Amino acid sequence: MRLMNLIRGSQHRNLAQLSDIIIAEKRSKWIPVVGLEIHVQLKSNAKLFSPSTTIFGAPANTNVSLFDAAIPGTLPVLNKKCVELGVYTALALSCDVNSVSFFDRKHYFYADLPAGYQITQQRAPLACNGQLEFPVYQPGVHKKPYTKLSKIHQMQLEQDSGKSLYDINGRNLVDLNRAGVPLIEIVFAPDLSDGYEAAALVKELILILRRIETCSCKMEEGALRIDANVSVHKEGESLGIRTETKNIGSIRGVSHAVNYEIKRQIDLLESGGMVTNETRAWDAFLDETVPMRDKEMKQDYRFMPEPNLPPLRLDSMENTEENISVSKLKQSLPELPAESREKLAKSFDLLPETVIQLVNIEDLFLIFNSIMKENKNRNAKTVATILLVELMTLINKGLTDFNDGKFNEVKLGNIVDLIQSGDININIAKLVMEEIANGNNNSPKEIITALGLWQVKDTDELTQICIKIIKDNPEIVNQYKKGKKKVLFALLGKVASETNKKAKMDVVAELLKEMLKD
Repeated sequence: MRLMNLIRGSQHRNLAQLSDIIIAEKRSKWIPVVGLEIHVQLKSNAKLFSPSTTIFGAPANTNVSLFDAAIPGTLPVLNKKCVELGVYTALALSCDVNSVSFFDRKHYFYADLPAGYQITQQRAPLACNGQLEFPVYQPGVHKKPYTKLSKIHQMQLEQDSGKSLYDINGRNLVDLNRAGVPLIEIVFAPDLSDGYEAAALVKELILILRRIETCSCKMEEGALRIDANVSVHKEGESLGIRTETKNIGSIRGVSHAVNYEIKRQIDLLESGGMVTNETRAWDAFLDETVPMRDKEMKQDYRFMPEPNLPPLRLDSMENTEENISVSKLKQSLPELPAESREKLAKSFDLLPETVIQLVNIEDLFLIFNSIMKENKNRNAKTVATILLVELMTLINKGLTDFNDGKFNEVKLGNIVDLIQSGDININIAKLVMEEIANGNNNSPKEIITALGLWQVKDTDELTQICIKIIKDNPEIVNQYKKGKKKVLFALLGKVASETNKKAKMDVVAELLKEMLKD
């Protein structure tokens, strides 16, 4: 009915607009289902079962022990540090840590897996039954933030495989530097609805992992890899056939890959086709998923217990050289991002989207807290504006970054204080920050004095400027007196231009209104 009404009322619409509406109507019938599987590289100097280093970027096949190369007679030795990091991550994600877990062999035959199997945890993983609550907010897509909760089926320890490379002659070369690198695989329930939610989940997970320091989260180095399972179905029907998009290497890629796959499947089904149960890859250059291999024939991994590793027991009450205390690790958890957002919202009465942006960038969050701690009388909304708008604009332009030392809480705090005292306005603050970003090492006050940027707030001086503007713009004045009150903004703009944006505009507005009464 809604579609028919839109068609009847579409005489004045162009065909492209009508086509978009019809497509949107069709897609609204479908329910997307998205679930993520995320591989997290643990921040350990040694591998999961060998003493080889995990340093990134080393020459090929230099971080390889005899065990990593599957030399006969070598045995795995479990790295206690990796277990601690895994448990710590599980606790941060509200998982139930199993007091006893087991290792298994998962058999498959790739050139970069020299043993012919991967040591993982299939039967009894390290942890299970967790959940991750996170905010979802994409400007331009969502009018306001909302909260989503995704459940965690299980979290397991496992070793990474090596890396296959191809040279110019088409030969398959193998680098075993990554073979045996410690991973945890986090399997989330299929309870997401689109790429924006999937990307938001990954963002939150990265915030947590960095906060607890269990993973570098450098996706460009493969420290965090995402597989996305996507299907669509109609309401009242069973779940559709899913595809798996492997090894997505960026947050943007997660959002685009999932949304693309949802659209692809809906378009395919709407045209009478069928979705194939297959593994796909994300091509960031083409901005689309591409087929890798079908999964119609389920691969038999021939799981079996790992005979060379005993059960992993975590029921000890205290940390010793041999044992790990889950309770003590839980007590040492830091403040997590969700708690930080809650504190910011309560303490400073900030908008939810402002709180999300501040916490999502750890450096901004730390600077904000330092600025407010230094002077509790500072206006939190002004501080947030300086950080989220002005500082981030300079960072996005490549004029500064969080590590170059140009900006710190003292300089930024001084700028906020000068705005609150009325000595400068936001336009002057922007100019001062540009000066600092371009290498001026002086204090904000010294820069303002040297460039003559102090705000004009003397009433007598502003009165004379307003009189001049009124005299020079009789047409605008007449429009205002005839009832077009919005033209006052034009006069305010004239005053701002006359004073190089240094006039205190709230004073100017009152002066103009008073003068224009006559």
